This record gives sequence, C-alpha cells and structure tokens, in this order.
Amino acid sequence: MSKGTFYITTPIYYPSSKLHIGHTYTTVAADVMARVKRAQGFEVMFMTGTDEHGEKILNVAKNKGLEPKEYLDEVVSEIKDLWGKMEISYDHFIRTTDEYHEKAVQEIFKKLYAKGDIYKGYYEGMYCTPCESFWTESQLKDGKCPDCGREVNVTKEETYFFKLSKYQDRLLDLLENTDFLQPKSRVNEMVNNFIKQGLDDLSISRTSFDWGIPVPIEEGHIIYVWLDALSNYITGLGYPDDKDGNYKKFWPADVHLVGKEIVRFHTIIWPAILMALDEPVPKKVFGHGWILLEGGKISKSKGNVVDPVILIKRYGVDALKYFLMREYSFGQDGIFTNEVLLNRLNSDLANDLGNLVSRTIAMIHKYNDGVIFNSAFKSEFDQSLIDLGIQTKEIVEKRIDNLDFSNGLEDIWKFVRRSNKYIDETAPWILAKDDTKKEQLGNVLYNLSESIRIISALISPFMPHTSEKIFNAFNVEIDSRSWDSSSEFGLIKENSKVEKIDVLFPRIDVAEELEYLNGLTEKAEEKKEEKMIFKDEITIDDFAKLDLRIAEIISVEKHPKADRLLVLQLQVGSERRQVVSGIAEYFDIQELIGKKVTLVANLKPVKLRGIESQGMILAATKDKKMGLLSADIDSGTPIS
Repeated sequence: MSKGTFYITTPIYYPSSKLHIGHTYTTVAADVMARVKRAQGFEVMFMTGTDEHGEKILNVAKNKGLEPKEYLDEVVSEIKDLWGKMEISYDHFIRTTDEYHEKAVQEIFKKLYAKGDIYKGYYEGMYCTPCESFWTESQLKDGKCPDCGREVNVTKEETYFFKLSKYQDRLLDLLENTDFLQPKSRVNEMVNNFIKQGLDDLSISRTSFDWGIPVPIEEGHIIYVWLDALSNYITGLGYPDDKDGNYKKFWPADVHLVGKEIVRFHTIIWPAILMALDEPVPKKVFGHGWILLEGGKISKSKGNVVDPVILIKRYGVDALKYFLMREYSFGQDGIFTNEVLLNRLNSDLANDLGNLVSRTIAMIHKYNDGVIFNSAFKSEFDQSLIDLGIQTKEIVEKRIDNLDFSNGLEDIWKFVRRSNKYIDETAPWILAKDDTKKEQLGNVLYNLSESIRIISALISPFMPHTSEKIFNAFNVEIDSRSWDSSSEFGLIKENSKVEKIDVLFPRIDVAEELEYLNGLTEKAEEKKEEKMIFKDEITIDDFAKLDLRIAEIISVEKHPKADRLLVLQLQVGSERRQVVSGIAEYFDIQELIGKKVTLVANLKPVKLRGIESQGMILAATKDKKMGLLSADIDSGTPIS
C-alpha cells in the first residue's frame, strides 16, 4: 500500500558542455532520496533534465558549425549516457526544447500578462553570457561576474518585465517564517542580500538573439531563461492542462535540490512566479554546497572539471556514489582531491565493509561447510549488536529526510564497525578449535550474517550492486531484502547456503594510484588540438553556385531595433549593397569603415528586424574574438 507521493527534482542542467562531478553530486543525492522513498512505499516522481535555450547555447553551437538543436541532441545524449552509467533512477527527463514545455511556457506567459504581472519596458544592465545572468554594478566583483569571474557587457534592449517587486513582502514571509529554504544558513543571505535591498522587476524577454521560446504576444521577443527554465518543474508534470493528472498528484514538490549558486532563482524568482499563477510553492528548496578543487569551485566556465566517467571505470559506480554521499556534508562545501577519494574507498569500503563480508563468508565456509545455522546459545556480546542493528534504520531515515546523507551513512557504518568488533569480541577462530562450542560458533556466524543482511538492505539506495552481491552471496530471500526488513533481526533462514564471492572492494595502493590519476590530469591539461567538425561534403558544382566578391565597407549604422546588428553599406565594384550583420559586439563602427570584406553576393535578400539585407559578409569567431575574411584587392573582384 502506497504511503503517498513524493516529488523530487534536480536543477535542469545547462548543456553547454559535458557535465562534471558537481552535477553528478546533486543527481546522486536526488537518486538516493528517490530510492529510499520508493523503498519506504511512496509513489515517487524524480525529475531531471536540461535547460537548452539562451545566447550561450547559440554561440557554442555556432562555433561548432552546428544548428542549436543539432548540437544539443548530441550533448543531451551524452548526459543521458552519463546518468545511465551512474544508474540514476529518474522517472522523467525534461528538455526545455520539448514541444509540450514550450507551449506550456507560452501559456504561463499569457496568464501572467493577462493578470497584469508582465509589462513592457527597456532593460539596461551588466550581463554575463556564460552564466546567463544580469548583475548590478554593486554585485560585480572587481568589475566582473561574481559567479564565474568573466567579463560582463553592458546590455540595453526592449524587454518584458515580470513584477517581481509586487511579491517582495510575501517572499520575505516565506523565507523568514517557514522551513521553505534549507539549510537555514541560506535564508539570511537571500533576505539581506536581495529582498531587503529591494527587489527590482525581472527582465523575462530578450530581443538580441532568437534561440528561445517566442513571446506569444509579440514577434521578435523570446522568453528569457529563468521564466522558461524554472517552469520545467510544473510543465514536466503536465501543467497547465494536466491531462495525465500528474500535476494534481505530485505538486507541490517535496524538495528541489539546487546548488547554492542558484538558490536566488529558486527561492525568490520561482516562488514569486508561482504566487502570481496562484499555485502552491514547493515544500522545500535545499541549496547544497559545492565540491571544490584546490583553487576554487569546479566549473565548466573555468574548465577545471573532474570527469565522473573516468572514476566509474576505475572504481565502479557504487564506490563513486558512496564517496560523494559520505565524504561531503550536503549543505556545506567540500574539497575534492584524488587522495581524499582513495583514502575514503580504502578505509570504509575495503577495510570496513569489504573486510566484514569477506571474513564472515570465509569463516562460514571454513567452520560450517558454507552453511548458516542458528542455535539457542546467546553470548554477552549479542544483545548490543542486535539492538544497534534494529535501531539503525529509523536513525538513517531521519537523516535522509533532512538530506543529511553523510551522517546517514556514518550511522550505517557505526553498525558495520560494531559488527567487525563483534568478530574480535567473540573470536570465532578460537571457538572453532573446541568441539563443545560448536553451538556458540554457529550463533556467532548467524548473528554476523544477519548483521550483514541488515547492512545490505540499508546501503541498497546508495550502492545497489554491492547490496545485491551480498544478498545473493547469503541467499537472502526476496522479502528479507526490503528496506523495512532492516529493522528486524533473525530473518535469514536456517541452513542457508553461503556462496563465495570475489573481494567487494580490493584495497588500493594509494601511492601507485595517485601516480596514475595525476598522470591523467597532466595529460588532460596539455593543450590538445581541437577536434574539427565539418559539414557534409559538397561537389564543385555546389561551390560554383556561390558568388563570392570582395566588397568595401563605406558606411555603418546601428540597427534601430537590435543592439547586436549593424547596417553596412558596401561598395561592390560599381554597385552598392546593404547588408545587416550581427557583428556589433565585436567592432567599433569607425574601425569598420574602409575595410575590405568577403560578400556572398547571390544570397537571397531577407529582412532582419525590418531592414533588408542583400547578402552576407563572411567572418570567423572564437573565444569572443571575430575576424572578417578579407583580401587586399579591388572591390567587386570575384573569389574562386
């Protein structure tokens, strides 16, 4: 019988490049929580996905010579492959390019507009393209983006605003007087740094690029990332139509897991949008800490990433999941080093758990011919072992409900260590030498087997493969493998046959392994030639269709409706041409006049934001730099 529903989400990740161990950290935590809740009998909805619109995606795709969706399909496939390798048990994967999501976001926009919570105006501010974030002058750090440390640009454009300021008082009450945001240390930051400073209305549309969901009430505007992306948590459930009933069943979310850098968006902007829609806010947003490398935050923008695929191949998915959930307190930052990883795997998995299982199986085979049997004999050490075993489940559940995964595992490991101590206390190798103590020996080995069964059930949400191997080795019946069965002692059947298994976690030679891992890092840091992606081949006849000409720029004006565009007047031999080009951010107007450029002269004219463009000039961009393709030869000269 179901205990009710439970809805948990990760952020939807930005697929501008491969995901790293920081994203894996969040997703593994959500997966563990989802697995525990399913094991407890809840009907779970676990959702993750990708945030696929915005200027950064457009630029990355353009630099690779791909259309945005073509580029995204490739990266999203890699993300899903990673989650497959990590065995992430998500129930729904949402992409913001999914048609149902785009239509739902447009309906949300129209609903807010009809209510009067969206209005038109102009936005001017400092914008960081990699982070897709606007900042005020006071928020900048040394004049640069406070999140990634990169340059910001002054942006001014026509936009639609959401009346965020209207919900300031309700947001303050939500944060200060409820448990909506956890850990509590994040609350003061949101209240003092943002709400009490006074909330500005939020720009929710852009006109300087077109990769996004079109604003449904005006052509030329696209819906900006935060209204688009944040809405995924309800559109993924079927909002607003809710044809399958999932929105009514699962909303409000029990917990949104987010990194601390996006707490602001999830605890100020997102609840305000929901308030405006007259929908309930999530029950909890948990802003976890960062995994840091020595020198700072792991970041795709900074390029200092740790690839989880390498760690999975080397140590196994269970070991990586265990390390991430055990090593770091979920609400705090933690530092990742190869040495920390290896020492944790050795101490907890090889020494504690692995040793307990291998010693017990070896003794059952050596002393009992591989068979478990119980007896009426009780020793002075039994009860404390049994008591701790049956109490651990409830303790762990409370930890996990509070997203305290590290201490939850520590509580399980207290029982692992207690079981190892029980071996030392009872000394089965001495009992085996005395035929009169066979019953006592049988009792000890049975108690150890039962302890391992309970441990195996408790670690199953964290380490499902390890758990299954242990259950199979001890031939534990299906009903005795459940989460609930871990609060009972004595479920292993009499005369159960125990199978020998390979060492669960071989001990690692730390010095040797560090040399190997550091070698991988050094190779990764060497400058590699970038893999070239070429478009489909064409024939010489296809190329001959292009009319490429040298042209001279004789005048330049800004486009009246788009800051990114310039209107160029070109001299092409004896003919004048007008070309609209998206090069405004790369060049000053005066430096363009007199330049020789390459013109695609037979491109069909089009209107760009209302102004006709009679061709296209050729350019190359990389790392925010642009070069115009040119030749020092008379204008009008054909290129062949």
